[in-house]
Amino acid sequence: MARRDYEDDPGAPAANSLVPAASVVVVDEVTGRVLLQRRVDNGMWALPGGTMELGESIGACAVRETWEETGIEVVVTGIVGTYTDPRHVMAYDDGEVRQEFSVCLLGRPIGGVLRTSDESYEVGWFRPEETDRLAMVASVRKRLTDWRSGGGPVVR
Repeated sequence: MARRDYEDDPGAPAANSLVPAASVVVVDEVTGRVLLQRRVDNGMWALPGGTMELGESIGACAVRETWEETGIEVVVTGIVGTYTDPRHVMAYDDGEVRQEFSVCLLGRPIGGVLRTSDESYEVGWFRPEETDRLAMVASVRKRLTDWRSGGGPVVR
């Protein structure tokens, strides 16, 4: 399913959905590199993550989504921030227009083997400064910038 992000765009379609989601800044403590995936739905680089399922905690969602999308097992070690800006919506080709509602967590890899999935056609580890040159939506860049600032959890 194709996806288009709108941020602060007066021409954006009106939201008709609100779904809790998690994303994860997974940091390899040895190398300092961060895990990213290139998404199938929009072709952009992103943090692993996705929507929360009934009966699941936000932390469990983050662990599951990271495993499903990248093959890497993680443990959640903290929180980067919460992102609920109503001026950021994601439009899908099925007519859903979702308002942003995401908790971005911090994670550490504990196992697994890097691989792609049906949601990611490229995955990799990047030094923080390498992420500056990668194509990504503004909301993902905000999360990486907030993590890199080291200022503690943010609420946006």
